[in-house]
Amino acid sequence: MNPDPSTVLTRVFGFSAFRPGQEEIARAVIDGRDVLAIMPTGGGKSLCYQLPALCRQGLTVVISPLIALMREQVRALQEAGVAAASITSGNSEEENAAVRTAMDEGRLKLLYIAPERLASAATAAMLRRADCGLIAVDEAHCVSQWGHDFRPDYLRIGELRRALGVPLAAFTATADADTRAEIVERLFAGQAPETFLRGFDRPNIRLAFAVKNSPRRQLLEFADRRRGRAGIVYCATRARTETLARALEEAGHNARAYHGGMEDWERRKVEAMFQHEEGLIVCATVAFGMGVDKPDVRWVMQADLPKSIEAYYQEIGRAGRDGLPAETLTLYGADDIRLRRAQIDESPAPPERRGADHARLNALLGLAEAAGCRRQMLLAYFGEVSEPCGNCDMCASPARLFDATEAVRKALSAARRTGEWFGAGHLIDILTGNATEKVRARGHDQLPTFGVGREFSKARWQGLFRQIMGRDLLRPDPERHGALRMTEAAVPVLRGEESVHLREDTLRTAPARAEPRALVSDEDAPLLAALKAHRKALAEAARVPPYIIFNDRSLIEMAEKRPASLDEFACIGGVGASKLERYGASFLKVINGEEPQPEHPARRKLAGAEAGNLYDRLFEAERRLERGACGTLRPMALSAAQRARLAKARPEDIEGVARLIGERATERFGLAFLEVISAGEG
Repeated sequence: MNPDPSTVLTRVFGFSAFRPGQEEIARAVIDGRDVLAIMPTGGGKSLCYQLPALCRQGLTVVISPLIALMREQVRALQEAGVAAASITSGNSEEENAAVRTAMDEGRLKLLYIAPERLASAATAAMLRRADCGLIAVDEAHCVSQWGHDFRPDYLRIGELRRALGVPLAAFTATADADTRAEIVERLFAGQAPETFLRGFDRPNIRLAFAVKNSPRRQLLEFADRRRGRAGIVYCATRARTETLARALEEAGHNARAYHGGMEDWERRKVEAMFQHEEGLIVCATVAFGMGVDKPDVRWVMQADLPKSIEAYYQEIGRAGRDGLPAETLTLYGADDIRLRRAQIDESPAPPERRGADHARLNALLGLAEAAGCRRQMLLAYFGEVSEPCGNCDMCASPARLFDATEAVRKALSAARRTGEWFGAGHLIDILTGNATEKVRARGHDQLPTFGVGREFSKARWQGLFRQIMGRDLLRPDPERHGALRMTEAAVPVLRGEESVHLREDTLRTAPARAEPRALVSDEDAPLLAALKAHRKALAEAARVPPYIIFNDRSLIEMAEKRPASLDEFACIGGVGASKLERYGASFLKVINGEEPQPEHPARRKLAGAEAGNLYDRLFEAERRLERGACGTLRPMALSAAQRARLAKARPEDIEGVARLIGERATERFGLAFLEVISAGEG
């Protein structure tokens, strides 16, 4: 007979009662139903699979994204007297062997593993021998966020479920409708699990955003006002974690950096310090926090814009898990947006996924540029309706708005009149009447929209486009290398059926900061990202460094010149005959959306050379005379090799032509070929 859940709750975990929503979810898991549970951070998700593991027969395997997260939960379970363990790359071989022995002897109730373990067929066999009766997936949103990118083994979890034939319970603190749908498809093979939505609101957390304006100073001022309180600073790069940690230490704070490039013992040390020391500030990359169940984090600052609202919600959710007041601040700027767009464009995910990720980033920009209560907007994204919260910066100090309908219509019109094939930089040049070479070459200086936005500076238009994308009226199209396409929501605005009010305060130009010079213009950046992604895939397949395929200089030239044929591609620096043959067609497909027409190898060898152009002109002359000048003779044609020899040799007389193609062909084509050759030389 299985133990009673309430008894286990008290005897093992020491709680007198379930938190709201926990009991219903736990009993569904105990009953063997497939479950998807979305619960707010601090809502007690882990108990909803740990307790059922003790009430069910057999072993429960928990698939978890981080070693630190596994280690923390295993330690807590063992302290509570539960037979729990993990098999990780951080264990010694002796430790992993001891865990396998405990499994074989039936002494283990919970086993934690990373998704990468699923790449081995031996894992399923091991779990089958251990009488695994339940799979729990912690932080299930990672199936969507990471499964397409750097941790594809997340997509194997569904295969393991089918192989073992056991129920699966998935848990996360954040998942919008699209992410929930993907979790269902990936983990439950499209068969709808019993879904529990337990609310997303964390009313104790104050929400705030600010445009970057000397971010180091903004961080130090924010931290100084909260001196002595534990906090987390999330950063986009490893280098930035170290830079900001040093700045905080120099200002007298107790601060440490944390990122994936550190040795395992170094990360463990920082995790332990954060758990036990008062007032420590950790400057970290995104992974930190999932593995640290610290209830009294009083503030979280995002020094760089996260990649989506889900990521934003996860990160700020590490503050105030004890229910007491906590504060957040998210900084954002144009450099952040470029970085996040490039990360999406360089992802190996399919176009539809990248399009959805651009939409998610647009939603986060909308939250950053919110005109009203941020919590209302945040909860609405997850499908919840709420009143103004009174605990965000927009409630405390409402934004100044202006009627931007006419400006937005001009921007949308510029996008439509250029076929929705260009990014914000080119559209701004058109609107401000900046007749660049690119604008003139495409005749866009003749459009009715050329110069209609001269009343605004380039910087102001950039802010407007940022807010327009935040409203999801324009969205980058991955299949058009980031060109802005109108969404359905833009149509009534363009028709004049709806008005748009935007924020005035975030359009003000911040003092200039020294930023790294971009490799290419914003206009060419999405294509460069796509070329890098293609290069990476080729390099991984060939097991060589990416620069062996093409160096960055070659990719930059491709992005800027956008060759449309093998001849044009051959003129790119770093493209020799061998690389043209091996990579030319596939890179042209990335650039132009389709592969070039197949060519005979003899013609491909002439690509980029004058002989290649002469080959094509000789071929045209040959086709005109295929049935002779009278058009009634029997068809005749040269081989590609003969044509190539003519193009390279450039004979000056009939005898020279005849030596290369023979008397019969010379009789029909010779004079015409000499005329073509002499015209080219002239």
